[in-house]
Amino acid sequence: MVPFVEILRIALRALRANKLRSALTMLGIVIGVAAVIAMFAVGNGANRQIEERIAAMGSHLLLVFPGAVTSSGRSFGSGTASPLTLDDARAIAAELPSVAAVAPRLNGVAQLVFGNANWSTSVQGTSPEMLSIRAWDLERGRNLTESDLRSSAKVCLLGQTVARQLFGGLDPIDQVIRINKVPMRVVGLLATKGSSAQGSDQDDTVFVPVTTAQKRLFGSSTPGRVQSIFVQASSAEALVSAEREVTALLAQRRRIRPGQENDFSVRNLSEIMDAARESTQVMSLLLASIASVSLLVGGIGIMNIMLVSVTERTREIGIRMALGARTADVLVQFLMEALIMSLLGGAMGIALGGGGAFLISRFAGWVTVISSFSVGLAFGFSAFIGVFFGFYPAWKASRLSPIEALRYE
Repeated sequence: MVPFVEILRIALRALRANKLRSALTMLGIVIGVAAVIAMFAVGNGANRQIEERIAAMGSHLLLVFPGAVTSSGRSFGSGTASPLTLDDARAIAAELPSVAAVAPRLNGVAQLVFGNANWSTSVQGTSPEMLSIRAWDLERGRNLTESDLRSSAKVCLLGQTVARQLFGGLDPIDQVIRINKVPMRVVGLLATKGSSAQGSDQDDTVFVPVTTAQKRLFGSSTPGRVQSIFVQASSAEALVSAEREVTALLAQRRRIRPGQENDFSVRNLSEIMDAARESTQVMSLLLASIASVSLLVGGIGIMNIMLVSVTERTREIGIRMALGARTADVLVQFLMEALIMSLLGGAMGIALGGGGAFLISRFAGWVTVISSFSVGLAFGFSAFIGVFFGFYPAWKASRLSPIEALRYE
């Protein structure tokens, strides 16, 4: 049998003899691999961004919201049931062993004023545990305290966006701002947090003691009302039991009878993250599947060109067989030509796809992540395409009769 190196040399010489045709044949593989790489990069980037944004909300986290009143099959909207209260949050923290920390939240929009500067933003009434639950550091100053909650102190923590809008380059610590005309002393500056899972600016916010929000900023007819409760489980393993315990405790406190629908909801952020990740993975696979059609088209192009090459080189095949070349030698030679074209096309497609992912990230502002899995998958599939679509022309060439091939005009 002809040595492998000699077969490779003959295949490369045949491809160099028709450079333009070989390049055009590889084009379908190049485009297909590049499209697969770029689409996987976009999907992986979307997955990473979702994970980072949900992780920024906190780990092992449950969110508790009031439900909706339903009458005669008609829902009156979320939050129309009995509201959650500060006492509910304190009961969860005190009575449930699988819960590590609890923070109530009462949210509203307020106008902030400092000197000649003013800014409208979200103001969150909460407790000191909120920062640890959401893994949110302080850049300067101090956190809210239990003493602040007990006295409904007029103090606040500023997000970076709010501090920049009101103070510019000045140090906001110990400065007094007005929130809905209520003077509030800045005791802490939050570290940069970035965008939320919904894409909103988390740094555009102010934290105040929840009791201050209830009594001084956002008055309510229900004493102690809060809009939601953040619950952090003691560990990832305790998350399911924490969800079960929170549901049972609130059902008991709100006098929900067995078989009656709860008028509140407990949401597991891990489940939300899994659902978001699954949807982006499905979208990535769909886009990559559409892109892989180009690979199939490229494979068909390889088969067509190899069939033309077999026809053009029929006399050459006859001469080689007459000089002693075996059927397997001819088969491997033409199969090698198809494989080389597909592998070269795959390599160029990987480079082009990487460049495309970079351009998408640069100009569209999307996060793109090129994984070794997507590169290996695209390259391996391009090799398979070369072998699969190149086999029939190679087999046809190997089955030619030497006598008929030498007589071919």
